[in-house]
Amino acid sequence: MGMKTKVALGAVVGIVVIGVVSANSGDGGNDNGGNGGGTSAAADKNAGGSGDKAGKADDAAKSDAGDKGASKASQAEQFKAFVAKNGTPKEKDAVAHVLKVQGADQQNDILDSADVYTDFTGGLMGEGSGPSKLIASAFADWKDSKNGLVTVYDAGGEIITNGNF
Repeated sequence: MGMKTKVALGAVVGIVVIGVVSANSGDGGNDNGGNGGGTSAAADKNAGGSGDKAGKADDAAKSDAGDKGASKASQAEQFKAFVAKNGTPKEKDAVAHVLKVQGADQQNDILDSADVYTDFTGGLMGEGSGPSKLIASAFADWKDSKNGLVTVYDAGGEIITNGNF
């Protein structure tokens, strides 16, 4: 066999192996005979039998989780409540401008990142430059992480400041 034949044969075998591996891993672990692996909740309910009971149990669990989520305060409200209780007067004034907080509830101490959105305007050089540093400091008092970064944004989505927490 010549060198070109060996290379061509190796390429064909490689393509076949890649195709087989991707075909086997592409089903997402479902063994449902190639039907796409999914059924809708309505199909489960209409099927009757144990699927109907499982569907009702799932619905009850979802409604319980929904009730807990509705009664739980948003991250911004929790942050504002913490500062109202523990913050200085200047921190309280600064945190009054907070509209939304994201990422404060999920931490792993490896690379934690939280975003605080405010109604300040002007970005880095705008009116919120000083108060945003107070917001970042108050956030560090509220949440603690070995490797956390809080970023404060203005109303236009521009970064005003960062801080470690």
